[in-house]
Amino acid sequence: MAEPIVVEDPDDPRLHDYTGLTDVELRRRREPAEGLFIAEGEKVIRRAREAGYAMRSMLLSAKWVDVMRDVIDRSDAPVYVVEPALAEKVTGYHVHRGALASMRRTPLPTASEVLRTARRVVVMESVNDHTNIGAIFRSAAALGMDAVLLSPDCADPLYRRSVKVSMGAVFSVPYARVETWPRGLETVREAGFRLLALTPGEDARILDEVGAHRMERVALMLGAEGSGLSARALAAADERVRIPMAHGVDSLNVGAAAAVAFYAVTTGRPR
Repeated sequence: MAEPIVVEDPDDPRLHDYTGLTDVELRRRREPAEGLFIAEGEKVIRRAREAGYAMRSMLLSAKWVDVMRDVIDRSDAPVYVVEPALAEKVTGYHVHRGALASMRRTPLPTASEVLRTARRVVVMESVNDHTNIGAIFRSAAALGMDAVLLSPDCADPLYRRSVKVSMGAVFSVPYARVETWPRGLETVREAGFRLLALTPGEDARILDEVGAHRMERVALMLGAEGSGLSARALAAADERVRIPMAHGVDSLNVGAAAAVAFYAVTTGRPR
């Protein structure tokens, strides 16, 4: 159990993990290199701990010490207590949730490992918006998808914004990187999955018509907002599928489309 340490200097080196949190380019390089990620808010911190992530440290405003006391008591990580103004100076933004934790990353499993016991998988290509990553993970967890595969250029699921938007769901769904793209999709097919590429193209079949919910193993492919799946990814798919639209709307954003498609492939699936 660590006793909280009051810190009054924004340049204190013990706060290094929390500096410049609004600098996206810096943090997206620095965090994986240093083996950390930032969990923001009580619920997300608790979910990270429940998922088995070790804590490097916590940064709290004074009123959050009692709220987080049980978490503090179960960890040997240092807890730094600061005034809200100092937290803002260190992080670069107003920490209105009052609690941040620096967590240790763990090695990612391989694609083959996450596919071994999965039956419903999300495959994302070039989804580099952290909000979309978080929203898709949250829907994947809520609607019963078993795993997520990411192309090499997808955004980091453990980036602070991704974690926050997902409400900690990034800790609930196993995920891995497909290191060679799109050639690595053969690993998915060889594991017995049918690759369904979600696209608004008129040449695609309506998702319900292909009976994806009755398939033994399904991998649903999603592309980036706007550009969608690349020609190479579409060519690698077994089939192209779409969500039917009405009232002149031609497409949904990728987060909304993902949720609709997840429901379609998980409802009534084989047990």
